[in-house]
Amino acid sequence: MRTLSYREAVIEALAGEMRRDPSVVLMGEDIGAAGGVFRQTAGLFDEFGAARVIDTPISEAGAFGIAVGASMCGLRPVFEVMFGDFITLVMDPLVNQAAKLSYMSAGGFSAPLVLRTTMGVGSNLGPQHSQSLHAWACHVPGLKVALPASPADAKGLFASAIRDPNPVVIFEDRMLYTLRGPVPEGEHLVPLGSAALRRAGRDATVVATGRMVAHALDAADRLAGEGLEIEVIDPRSLVPLDLEALVASVRRTHRVLVVDGGARRYGAAAEIAAELAESAFDWLDAPVRRLAAEDVPIPISRTLEPLVQPDAARIAAAVHALVAG
Repeated sequence: MRTLSYREAVIEALAGEMRRDPSVVLMGEDIGAAGGVFRQTAGLFDEFGAARVIDTPISEAGAFGIAVGASMCGLRPVFEVMFGDFITLVMDPLVNQAAKLSYMSAGGFSAPLVLRTTMGVGSNLGPQHSQSLHAWACHVPGLKVALPASPADAKGLFASAIRDPNPVVIFEDRMLYTLRGPVPEGEHLVPLGSAALRRAGRDATVVATGRMVAHALDAADRLAGEGLEIEVIDPRSLVPLDLEALVASVRRTHRVLVVDGGARRYGAAAEIAAELAESAFDWLDAPVRRLAAEDVPIPISRTLEPLVQPDAARIAAAVHALVAG
């Protein structure tokens, strides 16, 4: 199978869906001829033109409100917020309109749109450009939320999200854009709500989201050298959550660590841990543990920034504590 970068896989998904469905349009700041701040829409303006790759003003709330209205009138917008920190500016049309349209209209209207944005630390961009706010979207009934962790899943989840009749928020860890991996040619769909077994094991399960999947696999390699076999599960989407697959893994290993790049307090790791504590209690030989980012603003310091989020070493240490307990 050919190899693509994460960025290339997303662009391929967008181009494929735009060719397949003329109602798909892209909206966002600098996504046109400039190709996006991270080059994540490169080449699409040249193929589809200004009518379908729409540069918006620096007015996220107004532009996203237009996207919500367009989705009610037959289009399928993919709206880009270049930094996840800026979803604060679109929360009203996202939370109070798009997420509730189908419910409030008894199915008469819906908002089939995708909001794509970045997340995660890296490049020392500071506290206003480095947050991971995916738990905010997960808290809102009516929204679906996905965190692709590989190029193949980036392509497959984007295609599924664009075709979904509901609003979907996709968080892309910007430090994964250069990650390369095998990607199927042609149509490739990854269903929302379908977890992936990334590595089989017997001693403990690590449920990892987004970039944390790569760190968990690195930790599993290190632990294998010590005789510990760790199973790594990637939920791929948080809403809907494939709880059945997660519970099945815990039934095999009897211990679980949940790792997430967002803040620990009231975060995605806390929700998954609570679900497993309730649904997998009879198979647990130890309390569910969670490992997430520190509850602090993201430092701009090159020395301090790496200390905020989990990494392979911290995951390995947490697994050691879990197995010892």
